[in-house]
Amino acid sequence: MPARLRRSVLAVPGSNPRMMEKAAASEADEVFLDLEDACAPLEKPAARAKVVEALRSHDWSGKTRVVRINQVTSQFAFDDIAEVVRGAGAGVDCIMVPKVRNAGDVAFVDRALLQLEAAEGLEPGSIGIEAQIEDAEGLMRAEEIAFASARLETLTYGPADFSASLQLPSLTVANDYNYPGDIFHYVLFKLAVAARAAGIQVIDGPYLLIRDVEGFRAAASRAAALGYDGKWVLHPGQIGPANEVFTPSQADFDKAARILEAYRHATEVERKGAVMMGDEMIDEASRKMAQQFYARGVAAGLTPTPEGQREPAVSSHEGGSGSPLTHPPAEVPATAE
Repeated sequence: MPARLRRSVLAVPGSNPRMMEKAAASEADEVFLDLEDACAPLEKPAARAKVVEALRSHDWSGKTRVVRINQVTSQFAFDDIAEVVRGAGAGVDCIMVPKVRNAGDVAFVDRALLQLEAAEGLEPGSIGIEAQIEDAEGLMRAEEIAFASARLETLTYGPADFSASLQLPSLTVANDYNYPGDIFHYVLFKLAVAARAAGIQVIDGPYLLIRDVEGFRAAASRAAALGYDGKWVLHPGQIGPANEVFTPSQADFDKAARILEAYRHATEVERKGAVMMGDEMIDEASRKMAQQFYARGVAAGLTPTPEGQREPAVSSHEGGSGSPLTHPPAEVPATAE
């Protein structure tokens, strides 16, 4: 499965054609049209046709197009999948599955998609799956869920339902918990480990105070520090901060490029396993860290700053070293290894 850009994942009610049209014109990396919580129960069947129409009629260029179905144990889930795939076909990239509790929930959607792809003449496996972890049982089984299907592209955290599942004394999802630290740190870290072990992406859930942009930025920054690929956004005002937080700074991106070139020179020219870059030693582990960082920047559209115009790296986890290379760098290609 492709590693799609998911810095900002915009939630849109599938029952609201106007909001879906506006979402298509937004700067969000991914848009998911919601047939679950954002649709009233009596509106769910009719919303499927509206979602199909939106997928077929709007220009979604550059976006990952996703439909969130209802929980697989509900009366709506099977028809959600069938009507969306039959109606939109290749116009849908992924199906988002809410409240995933075990690998069987993912397997159900996988098999349904396989049959529908065959019936509609679509390439087998072409439609991906995004799994939402939203309760204690799902978190407990996060590892088996992450490996449940080759279609699986993301694990996504659902903090509101998770808070209800754990009976937390809170009525919103924000930063005001009476707790000495990040109350969701364990959850976020566990999901990140499970996702990375399976080679898939991991996405943080929503921040419900939509006008608290700085609060959103703080929550997104905590997820980014744990390696998350992106975060849900509920309002257009959250899209820009999400894209910014989950994109490497230009200085850090340039440092990653310098590390890759310095290590290439050390191993291929000097035949050394380690080299000094200024006052910092870099080796194979450094190359791995720089490679994933560089790949994130390339996916977000960054290019290396020409030598002589670069600013020192500033991220705390990178050490902020802007020292020159021991050896002059060459241009680093987008496919640098």
